[in-house]
Amino acid sequence: MKTIQKVIMAGAFVLALTTNSFAQTNTNLSSGPFEKFSPDFTASTKFVWQTPTNQLPGSIWVYKRLPIQPFLPSIVSNAIILASLLDRDFPKPSTNSFYIWSPQNPCGMSGNIFSIEPASAAIRFFSTNQNLLTNDIPDDETVTKEAFRISARFGLSGNFLFPQKVYPILNADQGDEILTNGICGRGVFLSRKLDGITFFGDDIQGQEGFAVEFGSRNQIRAFSLVWPNLEHVKKSPTATPDEIVQAIRKHEILVFPGHDESDYFGRIRKLANAKVFTIVKITPRYIEGVWGDTPTNDEPQQIITPIAEIEAIADFGNSNVSVRLFSPILTSDIARLASP
Repeated sequence: MKTIQKVIMAGAFVLALTTNSFAQTNTNLSSGPFEKFSPDFTASTKFVWQTPTNQLPGSIWVYKRLPIQPFLPSIVSNAIILASLLDRDFPKPSTNSFYIWSPQNPCGMSGNIFSIEPASAAIRFFSTNQNLLTNDIPDDETVTKEAFRISARFGLSGNFLFPQKVYPILNADQGDEILTNGICGRGVFLSRKLDGITFFGDDIQGQEGFAVEFGSRNQIRAFSLVWPNLEHVKKSPTATPDEIVQAIRKHEILVFPGHDESDYFGRIRKLANAKVFTIVKITPRYIEGVWGDTPTNDEPQQIITPIAEIEAIADFGNSNVSVRLFSPILTSDIARLASP
């Protein structure tokens, strides 16, 4: 099992944190499913809403996946071409998974460099021939523009995509093959939009949408397409500010860790001492699965639900810190998680 830091930063926090190994750390279910990942605020902590809550929709759609379908031949061929794997046979459209493996290394091991997984509605590629050059790296604008251009080759419309922040790739992340201590690539995740609401994700591990990473001279280092067919299930009422505060107090939330944070749980304990907790921004986000539920297997989640990404300021009287957390946003989810 990955550490909590790596799991959350990889963008798969919802599924990972709700697996049995994490759920077993919470013996007191009445304290909330994320007791160890949320502050135990005192009764005197004052909650202030600085962001206008009337900007949130009154209700938000819940979606579900449609039955598995094979990818179109044009999407498969474009993926093969984009991955520069033209020396391989093009797979025929199928509901079965398809993989291309790298040559075995001296230890007899090989890795999956290209995959088509209809059950997950995903196509992924990771180049094993990545250069670590730090010159001619495309800038943020070029990376985003190219990502939209490439996504169109998969039949995706820009109207249903939203670019997240461009992220750098350091060659210090490449193990022992470090040439210099600089940026050897950049990537961006184009999050899928449903009814104007984006999916959670910051990088190549983002949930639904399209992500791509570029190296020196626009080399495509990796890409990921996750795009299942969905349909509406129901519209559910959005929680009120008082209900979200209730969720925060009852440990139904998860505080997002900082990059390379060494004392995440220590920060959680310190946040409980805040005198004033000011919510400055709240953004609906879609996730695959149901917030706080424990998946029973490794199959793709069939339900797509919204949560809230919240930015806040914790004021301790003589200092303050910024906090990013995730919370249920539907009234029904808050009520469900509050029940033993």
